[in-house]
Amino acid sequence: MEVISNIYNGLKGDKSIWFIVLMLGICSMLSVYSAVGFWAKMHMGGNTEYYLFKQMLFILAGFGFMYMAYRFNYMLYSKIAPLLIMITIPFLIYTLGFGVDINEARRWIKIPLINQTFQTSDLARLALIIFIARTIAKKQDNIKDLKGAFIPLVIPVVLVCMLIAPADLSTAALLFVTCFLMMIIGRVSIKYIALLALVGIAGLSLLILIGTAFPEVVRIETWISRVTDFLNGSTEVFQVEQAKIAIANGEIFGVGPGMSMQRNFLPYAHADFIFAIICEEYGIVGAVVIIFLYIYLLFRCTVMVTKSPKTFGSILAIGLCLNIVIHALSHIAISVNLLPPTGLTLPIISMGGTSVIFTCISLGIILSVSRYVEEYSVKEIIEEEHAVDEIEADDNQIVGRNNLKYENYY
Repeated sequence: MEVISNIYNGLKGDKSIWFIVLMLGICSMLSVYSAVGFWAKMHMGGNTEYYLFKQMLFILAGFGFMYMAYRFNYMLYSKIAPLLIMITIPFLIYTLGFGVDINEARRWIKIPLINQTFQTSDLARLALIIFIARTIAKKQDNIKDLKGAFIPLVIPVVLVCMLIAPADLSTAALLFVTCFLMMIIGRVSIKYIALLALVGIAGLSLLILIGTAFPEVVRIETWISRVTDFLNGSTEVFQVEQAKIAIANGEIFGVGPGMSMQRNFLPYAHADFIFAIICEEYGIVGAVVIIFLYIYLLFRCTVMVTKSPKTFGSILAIGLCLNIVIHALSHIAISVNLLPPTGLTLPIISMGGTSVIFTCISLGIILSVSRYVEEYSVKEIIEEEHAVDEIEADDNQIVGRNNLKYENYY
């Protein structure tokens, strides 16, 4: 207990966010170990421990990167933002042309030597949000100017999202929405934000035209089929039906940890539909706990950024937090059939490599901002107390001189 107490006292920043991250990590290992059963039978002869150990390594690696990101002064990320964007765009272009094709989508590139795949959109999300936060902060004096602020914001957003969209429209759309909200929070003129929406629609239309002519480049047929099935309420979408059964089986308290039956039928239960498995095993209670953790994360970040003295820290923290929470809520909405199935994972909880690591890095940056805000608040309190002490000392001196004058007078 003493060791845990020392670790707790040694961590700076918002303790609630640290707790949320720890809980999500625990939920990840429990859920993946249970949900991966059928996948393990197909690929590893039923060895579920292999995937548990693998996920544990990714979680621990993610926590390590998170701690490193937390230890850096968050202003460092403003300095490296242009470099990150310059690295990201060639990676995205390379992925489109030469990426690893999995399920008819090129979202990954293979890392030599270690034989692991790397999803470039995870790096792109982080790089773009940091760059947008930096640009908004630097352009505060002329944030409502078209050429001075809006165009430098629009070009990277549209370019990055259009490079992600051909293979992963859902991730591109959520990233676009995140940047859109960051601009609203950053006081960009409403007419320019509306113009950004029009540019986004034009970009999507261009991708549809390209997909019509070159379906091997843009997955237009997949987009249309998923949206059509969703709008028509089709019962032929196997994943959706199995997810509904899993959620119905869970009822209020669930069937119990490791007792899921739908994990044997639901494709990608350990990734794209892990929330449905959580609902089956832990019921509505478990589902509410997961939703609460993400909403509480957004609440804590909102409270934190209102206290941040620097624009960059505020926009950066809320942008990263919004991206995580919107991603999570979209995954949940897909699991309960409120959105078409798109292959979105549940941040930190779903089995994955780069998605877990980059989400943890984002949380580390948020905690870095939180640490600064906490230090600033303590410094402000000390300065206020010092100022009060000086005022009281001056008052005492004035009272002392007045008393002396009174004594000399009499």
